[in-house]
Amino acid sequence: MTSLTFDRHCDEIVTQTERLTAHVRGADMTTPVSSCPGWNLGQLLRHVGGDHRWAEEIVRTRATGPIPDGLVNDLAAHTDEDESVLIPWLVEGAARLSATLRAAGPNARAWNPSAERPAAVAFWARRMTYETVVHRADAALAAGTQFALDGELAVDAVEEWLEYSTFPEAYEPRPDLPDLLGPDRRLHFQATDAGEWAVDLTGSAPAWRPGAEEATATARGPVTELLLFCYRRPAPAVETRGDRALLDLWRIRAGFWLEA
Repeated sequence: MTSLTFDRHCDEIVTQTERLTAHVRGADMTTPVSSCPGWNLGQLLRHVGGDHRWAEEIVRTRATGPIPDGLVNDLAAHTDEDESVLIPWLVEGAARLSATLRAAGPNARAWNPSAERPAAVAFWARRMTYETVVHRADAALAAGTQFALDGELAVDAVEEWLEYSTFPEAYEPRPDLPDLLGPDRRLHFQATDAGEWAVDLTGSAPAWRPGAEEATATARGPVTELLLFCYRRPAPAVETRGDRALLDLWRIRAGFWLEA
């Protein structure tokens, strides 16, 4: 369970969006985003704003199943964005999502793609916080600005990702990928400034827990860099040891529904 409150997540959706826009003000919206191949900055911002509006509709309507997500990934028409239009649109969508979440309350029910269905609206507050955070890192990288993140948020974001790695979609056999589970498969993530986590892949489903354990593969670095590593973003300060192929496979599988 997250140690951060629902209200904090609602606040951070707005704060992280404002920080994202600060990275890109004055930048060329057609600049390619290397960490999201095929997108430019304008498309990245459209994706984030689409995510916010998609989640807002799910929460506002108390959706009981998936709703169309064309706003999120249908970006072909957004290759030449106008910053003066796009940034206010993005900020307005974040504020609307935050307000809708607060009006619903953390325990209201609405569909989400997690392992728990139906699940509390609190899921969306946390998910949209870190969706925005990681795409802020993408924007900073593309714009050549510095990305930094509060350590408490980074820890919560890493633990959210570890939770994803236990969902069935993240480990069930797939014809296009090697099996993730098996004997002698344990991962260790060490945040040099925050803590440690173990991921056990030896059972019938993955399990994660805080702490250090003997591992087949290890990733070590500052917690914000570990977060970016988990999302398969550039993380030069992260050192890996052991079975790197297993680490890479886990990173691919853990992001089962959030590939962008």
